[in-house]
Amino acid sequence: MLSNPDSVPFSATLHVRDTCLCLHVQRAARALARTFDTALKPVGLNNGQFSLMMSLNRPQPATMKSVCDLLAMDRTTLTAALKVLHARGWIGSFIDPKDKRGRLLTLTEDGRAVLAKALPIWEATHAELDAALPGGNADQLRDSLKAVS
Repeated sequence: MLSNPDSVPFSATLHVRDTCLCLHVQRAARALARTFDTALKPVGLNNGQFSLMMSLNRPQPATMKSVCDLLAMDRTTLTAALKVLHARGWIGSFIDPKDKRGRLLTLTEDGRAVLAKALPIWEATHAELDAALPGGNADQLRDSLKAVS
């Protein structure tokens, strides 16, 4: 059999499959996203929208930059996600009086009501997931994920 110096052995594929942190985190993220999407569907939210709305649940309106930083999201992606929530009347945005180039974001009264319905669903779903972790140590997993993010 001829050896091809440009080929990668199948054993390397198996090694990556079994050890790649990025692959395992991506798979887990997709599974968690599906779980929360299903759970939050009755209130008309998906997991990303829930996280976005929670990021706006603060005493003062949020800047686009602060939300992008919190959610590790670029401005274009945030703008697209906001359009859906704005069309539903769940968020408001207005020009930042301190910086006319920027916008401030806030939850509307309807948005707060939806978030109030969604939170108990999130809490119950999260409790089930936490309990299902080996050793029930969700805090250790969170700490490990924070260390690499």
